[in-house]
Amino acid sequence: MWLAQTKNNHNPDCLIYQGITLGTMRTARRYLAREIYRSASVVVLALLGLFTFFTLVDELDTVGEKFPLSALFYLQALAMPARLYDLFPIGLLIGAILALAGLAQRNELVILRVSGVSGMGLLRMLWTISIPIVFGALLLSEFLTPMAEVKSGEANLLLRGRVEGGMLATGYWFKEPTTQGGTRVINIGKLLASGNVANLRMYEFSDATTLAAMSQADTGLFVDGKLVMQNVTENRITPTAKRALADAKVTDNPLMVVEKLKERTVDTTLTAERLVARILMPERMSLLALRDYIDYLNKNQLQADRQVVAVWRKVAYPFTLIVMLTIAAPISFMQTRRGGVGAKVFIGILLGTGFFMINQLALNVGLLYKWPPIVTALLPNICAMLLALSCTWIMENRNALAASNTSFWPWSKSPI
Repeated sequence: MWLAQTKNNHNPDCLIYQGITLGTMRTARRYLAREIYRSASVVVLALLGLFTFFTLVDELDTVGEKFPLSALFYLQALAMPARLYDLFPIGLLIGAILALAGLAQRNELVILRVSGVSGMGLLRMLWTISIPIVFGALLLSEFLTPMAEVKSGEANLLLRGRVEGGMLATGYWFKEPTTQGGTRVINIGKLLASGNVANLRMYEFSDATTLAAMSQADTGLFVDGKLVMQNVTENRITPTAKRALADAKVTDNPLMVVEKLKERTVDTTLTAERLVARILMPERMSLLALRDYIDYLNKNQLQADRQVVAVWRKVAYPFTLIVMLTIAAPISFMQTRRGGVGAKVFIGILLGTGFFMINQLALNVGLLYKWPPIVTALLPNICAMLLALSCTWIMENRNALAASNTSFWPWSKSPI
């Protein structure tokens, strides 16, 4: 039997039929890709414009002599890559659903299924279509968004004199070990547009709890693994101060030495790039920058859970796009002759939007309950993928399922 099949495969008519089938599938895939790309592009641009307009209206109150309207437009232009990164999955979902619903209404998907394309075959088409989308998303995630966020931070410092990300009421705080085996805590009160820092305080501990010195500087600059501070006031506590204070006795030697320095240089693991990483949201950073910042946090025994989760979420971002296309797949099996197409499309959009919101909520819930980062990043995607695959299988085999249900329950209606 296998030999007969092999001989049949070498039949010229069989080869011509296979060539026609492959050519038809290639043409159908290109047509499907063109429809989805066009519909998703329109939806994404509409969402991007809508959210940008709302933000512009909300920020109009800040426009004045020091902050003109042109500066507001510039900042909003820099914010567009990050906004596109957030809206792209939901825009892709809505665009794919609308494209597949349009094809179903025109009975083009019926022709595709009659030509021999199964549910899994259609899913493979959608997953193949998603390959250029995934590469575009990686370009957006790893290059455009981080560069735009850095430029946005610099522009905010220059135009508004402030930047919000990662800043406490007392400024930015960093901790690192010293070469003498102690600990150094650096407090940066203000970031400057030139890459320098201002209102700098540095606390040096000889051990975990003993303060050895406190320095204040007007400005500072990170250069080649060193922090150069200008106009420094150094308050150094003498080694005998702790014993003198414990005994409550007056000593002839001073407990603290105050020294004015024009410049002081200290070795530090903190760099300008890591300072920028402290400002940016972890999801807005590239994977290389995130990895470097996580290494810095781990070496200094600082909490890095938020950054680790961000790494897994960035890794899962392309998978999220594939999940969005998979959620749209059951639309291809929709019965348009029974009506209710708009309601079904609306339900599909609601389900996809609900998944997107749950996926975003999982970040905060995972951090709150200390879930493993891989669970926080991948669990919603895996659940949504399994649900979409199950729905696709049920929609494709609903007649067989209805027939089996009729044979089991004789009073059930026969499938139409």
